[in-house]
Amino acid sequence: MTWHATLVVFIPLALLILALLLFVRWGARWGSTADERRREMAGDSWLDGGSRARTAMTRAVSVEAPPEQVWLWLAQLGRGAGWYSFDRLDNGGIHSARHIISWIPTPQLGDATAIGYLRHLENGRQLAWWMSGERFLGMTIRMATSMRLEPDEVGSRLVVRISGDISGIAARPLMLLFRLVDSIMARKQLLGIRKLVEGFGTRGFDPHCPETGERHQFQRYHVIYADGSEAGVAGREKASLWRQGAAADGFV
Repeated sequence: MTWHATLVVFIPLALLILALLLFVRWGARWGSTADERRREMAGDSWLDGGSRARTAMTRAVSVEAPPEQVWLWLAQLGRGAGWYSFDRLDNGGIHSARHIISWIPTPQLGDATAIGYLRHLENGRQLAWWMSGERFLGMTIRMATSMRLEPDEVGSRLVVRISGDISGIAARPLMLLFRLVDSIMARKQLLGIRKLVEGFGTRGFDPHCPETGERHQFQRYHVIYADGSEAGVAGREKASLWRQGAAADGFV
């Protein structure tokens, strides 16, 4: 291959890689301030002593509504209401709820869903989920998802931190892929939460999609509440595994 041909191949590839890295960096801190990225959140210490292939991504959004309204939507996120992101990708094609669902219980430590079990809870202010170790292609992935809500000048400030580590032979490339995908999904989720809160407030009824009473109406992925009741489709994702983890750690 001549040097001209080498440049024709190398330069676009190098630019593509650079663009990817810049996008991942932007996505990992989307909407957050330097102070918010520095502040400690629940779950930060849960990965201590783990793999060096580790990440902490902090995103944030302001919502024109008081914290008590935003909390109602956070409290049902992934607990039967869907994930407010790309429903075709992360909710099995089911549309996430556009109202506060009547039958979802209040959050309790030990609730288990697709992203782990609820390990930290400050009602109205903060919650954090813990995924203690999922096997994937011979590697182990751990993840903490922490959400903090507080008042600000426009109404509420929602800060979300995803902390994770991966151990295994291909940990670093898999971590890059995880950061890329999560940057896309997390931004969509935050924008979705803001749109729902500002558009629908605390309404308890959706005239376009009334509740049928079916526990999988708004969320495909399985959730097991701390009291043992369930929603979603049993076996979809790994709520039962995280339920076992919650029991082993003494949360249920």
